[in-house]
Amino acid sequence: MGLILYLDTVFIPFSLFLVLGYHACLWQSFKQKPSTTKIGLDKFRRKTWFLDIKQGDDKKGMLAVQSLRNTLMATILNASVAILVNLALAALTNNTYTANHLFNSEIFGSQSGRMYALKYGSASLFLLVSFLCYSMALGYLIDANFLINASGDDQFSSDPAYTQTIFERGFALALIGNRVLCISFPTLLWMFGPLPVALSTAALVWGLYELDFNAN
Repeated sequence: MGLILYLDTVFIPFSLFLVLGYHACLWQSFKQKPSTTKIGLDKFRRKTWFLDIKQGDDKKGMLAVQSLRNTLMATILNASVAILVNLALAALTNNTYTANHLFNSEIFGSQSGRMYALKYGSASLFLLVSFLCYSMALGYLIDANFLINASGDDQFSSDPAYTQTIFERGFALALIGNRVLCISFPTLLWMFGPLPVALSTAALVWGLYELDFNAN
């Protein structure tokens, strides 16, 4: 019985180390053998696509703008999801203290005031970081959109290397925002106890592994 009271100290660090360890392994694979990861392959494809645009005609430039528009719409959608879930979490937190009798079982872990603040504070932090990354990604992608549009004008054309840097930063920030948003959902399950956090984190890592390594 006493072990149940300390589930938070076992499963929560396990979930955190599992996610961090997976992304450290992913980063190592991306730096050493980028062709083995979906992120590395996507970067190579974007680089080739970008070079084709810079060397192509106006039709390819228009196609690039349309493709970037689709990416912008997806990024805006994810940013909206992040901020809306954060607002819903704030409303839920406001009512949690009046309904804490629903979670008085030991299987839900510690229910102290500090633990409540840690649970909802960590989830809110992840969501806000995700929203910030998406917002910065939107700024970079919009700049890349304008720079690609101006590539045909010799007077206002920018350095292709600079344009590609802005282009890649936008996609990198969107990827980080996506990962942080994914990590925030297991954190939201912490209100139901540490065991759902561990199970959802294991499922998340398995799904990310299938996406990052087996989608090639």
